[in-house]
Amino acid sequence: MTDAVKYEKKDAIALIKMNRPEKRNALSIVMARGLVEALTDAEKDSDIKAAIISGEGKIFSAGGDLEVLHTLDNSAKIMEYMKQALEIIQTIRDLDKYVISAVHGFAAGAGFSIAVAADFVVAKKDAAFLCSFTDVGIIPDLGLVKKLTDNLPSAVAKEWISSGRPVSAEEAYRRGIVNRVTEDEVVEAAIDYAGFIVNGPPLANKFVKHMVNYADEWSSGTNDLQETAIQTLLLQTEDNKEGIQSFFDKRKPSFKGK
Repeated sequence: MTDAVKYEKKDAIALIKMNRPEKRNALSIVMARGLVEALTDAEKDSDIKAAIISGEGKIFSAGGDLEVLHTLDNSAKIMEYMKQALEIIQTIRDLDKYVISAVHGFAAGAGFSIAVAADFVVAKKDAAFLCSFTDVGIIPDLGLVKKLTDNLPSAVAKEWISSGRPVSAEEAYRRGIVNRVTEDEVVEAAIDYAGFIVNGPPLANKFVKHMVNYADEWSSGTNDLQETAIQTLLLQTEDNKEGIQSFFDKRKPSFKGK
């Protein structure tokens, strides 16, 4: 794996860290590939139940690497960069396991996109989110416009995008963009937050993630069919039997993902 991304395991959690602190974790093609590789490794590891993405150094990520973007002088180069960057978002979305972003300092531009592409966001109290795209005459990318418009009133989304002003962690929390604000070390806070995932049923969580992610694309009829098919499967699993038995035994269940 590239030095631009650190990967380690802590119990049942994959810790994935953007590692270009000298560049404020600006997104290069090498880092983009490294993030996808790390997420894919977490997916393949049966011991891993959740992944946490964070940034090395003083901030989460300053977004796209302007030194790299400045060299993209034709459509082919731009499309290759965008394809590699967008693959991060698509991988997070399609991963069977939950992904948490742990944001400190600030998440700007593409860093904002990556942070909120995660299933859950834990942010340091003094962290901020910036839609800095319009500062350089472009629009948000990597799915950020849809993410914001799906979760915010249109006037608020337009303001955040076009003003480029810092949005505090507290404001993002009030708007439903952040799940938890912490005064503690943010990766440790994210590990603590992940407790309900680590101790939860992996199979059920996998289906919850995908059903919520694609709910807007399904009709009510399709949703009903999906629910019925998935529930029929889950009701025959060892995890379901364990959950029911633990209820009668008045103890916490021990799910195995089987």
